[in-house]
Amino acid sequence: MARNLGWFSLGLGALEMLAPERVTRALGMQGQERLVRAYGAREIASGVLSLSADKNVGLWSRVAGDGLDIAMLMGGLHADNPKRGNVVLALLMVGGITLLDLATAKEVSARHAPGTGPRRTYDDRTGYPKGIAASRGISGPKKLRKQLAAT
Repeated sequence: MARNLGWFSLGLGALEMLAPERVTRALGMQGQERLVRAYGAREIASGVLSLSADKNVGLWSRVAGDGLDIAMLMGGLHADNPKRGNVVLALLMVGGITLLDLATAKEVSARHAPGTGPRRTYDDRTGYPKGIAASRGISGPKKLRKQLAAT
């Protein structure tokens, strides 16, 4: 799912970067093209991070970006916006994607959290290849050579 969301981010970011006029016109928010381009750059960065080895950062940046998108779209809900219905539809879509992003980010975070899984202990290891009992009584180079020769 993280990979799919990463590719979705790249596509949406490219659309926002290359055609911000169409996006703002569809939402009745002309004059916000620079902001849409900036959000496109953020979306592309989130997509790249979501496709990287450490997906956690990318997925949480998508969740934060969804919050910014919702805040921007709320500004388009004013009564004199002729495309207010499109803004409501966009808010519903962003809300659904936000839930998907949040669920995926939580799952990936839980899966890769430190301390999950069985804890490894090395209580059974002593550091002596023949055990502690075999090393007792070895002191001095002569005794050591004699013991090593015997084995």
